[in-house]
Amino acid sequence: MNKKRIVLLICLIGLLFLMNYSWMDSYVIKYMDSKEKGIAGRVIDGDTIVIGNNSIRLLGINTPERGEKYYEEAKKFLEDLILNKTIEIEKGRDDLDKYDRQLRYVFFEKENVNLKLIEQGFANPYFLSGKDKYSKNFYNAWDNCILKNINLCEKSKNKCSDCIFLKKLNYKTGEVILENMCSFNCDLTGWTIKAEGRKIIEINEIVKSNNELNIKQDIWTDIGDSFYLRDKEGKLVLYYNY
Repeated sequence: MNKKRIVLLICLIGLLFLMNYSWMDSYVIKYMDSKEKGIAGRVIDGDTIVIGNNSIRLLGINTPERGEKYYEEAKKFLEDLILNKTIEIEKGRDDLDKYDRQLRYVFFEKENVNLKLIEQGFANPYFLSGKDKYSKNFYNAWDNCILKNINLCEKSKNKCSDCIFLKKLNYKTGEVILENMCSFNCDLTGWTIKAEGRKIIEINEIVKSNNELNIKQDIWTDIGDSFYLRDKEGKLVLYYNY
């Protein structure tokens, strides 16, 4: 066999090997799933920690801000779980946020800490750059939290909580229409509307029986978001995800 045929044969074998690319998939998955280790030296709040000199913003969640209900509880839960312990962090789609914090999923003893905050009702799902491989589990965790009726997922006991319905949400225009389906007026003073992020719309209106309330605020994204309506006590009235 001459040298040209030997080279050709080697090339053909190599091509067949590459076509069976399951080994390549395994390598890519292993690389993409690789996690860095570090010690959680400080907990800033429910979704921000410090490892060494790096601020870490927990991906896929949003916890209450200082002064909001369950802020302290979310922070304490995170402290009790990971403070001064060795954790693993996993990079998501984006590396840094606008505050130069590293965007990461956090794992402790193989459990997703971000997910646990949702399960306990201390965070809602939040995917600013779009849904990823963890998003389905996060939204399922929120649904289960609502069933458990705890913390941020606790159902409103206001008499109007069974009256007010979301008739329309146009995330492109920011238009929201709430409808009062009951035979009495509903005072929504102190009620709030929120998307997955930080922005909050305050409602100070009385919606008459069988009437509508039109609101227009550009706070939703076109890549998927959520709608939260809460009463003046901060209890959940309506939740909708798209």
